[in-house]
Amino acid sequence: MGDPKRLTSKYSGPRHPWIKTRIEEEKKLTAEYGLKNKKEIYKATSKLKKYADQAKKLIAATGKQSELEKTQLINKLNRLGLVSKTAQLDDVLSLTVRDLLDRRLQTILHKKGYARTTKQARQFITHGHIIINNKPLTIPSYLVTLAEEPSIQFIEKSSLISTEHPERKFEKIKTAEKPEKKPTRKKKRKKKNKKQDKK
Repeated sequence: MGDPKRLTSKYSGPRHPWIKTRIEEEKKLTAEYGLKNKKEIYKATSKLKKYADQAKKLIAATGKQSELEKTQLINKLNRLGLVSKTAQLDDVLSLTVRDLLDRRLQTILHKKGYARTTKQARQFITHGHIIINNKPLTIPSYLVTLAEEPSIQFIEKSSLISTEHPERKFEKIKTAEKPEKKPTRKKKRKKKNKKQDKK
């Protein structure tokens, strides 16, 4: 037997873990996108950094090979819905974590109205209720391409396929009627004064 393969981490955490503004932003992202933990943010950040590093190298490079790699990078990000077909490498550098999180299967499922919340969308995916191109997918962090997006649906055997399923019904929030404001002491005094004047 050879030496065991050393597993390398797919992401790198923050250099300064105790920065208040970053911690608050991570909390917002975790709640908004229904993330399991902050590792999912770090993975997205690391993926963006790879794209940015590649773009920086290509900006500095010249020649046919660099032009080919530039086209390949733009096309790849365009398929994921992150940039347009006519995008430049500078557009790659301006991508944010939110841009990447918006392309997650979990987020798209919620935006399409298949789930009431992003957390519920995560549950539907992990429990095997969702298919893409007729293939079941149980990975909430899967980045959906523009071509795949229209094929997202519930598996036929799933009870959630019915829009009448209680888990898919959106409750209408009733707005409470505002109570009538009671007249203040000043208003009461004015009314009394008016009555006295009439007399």
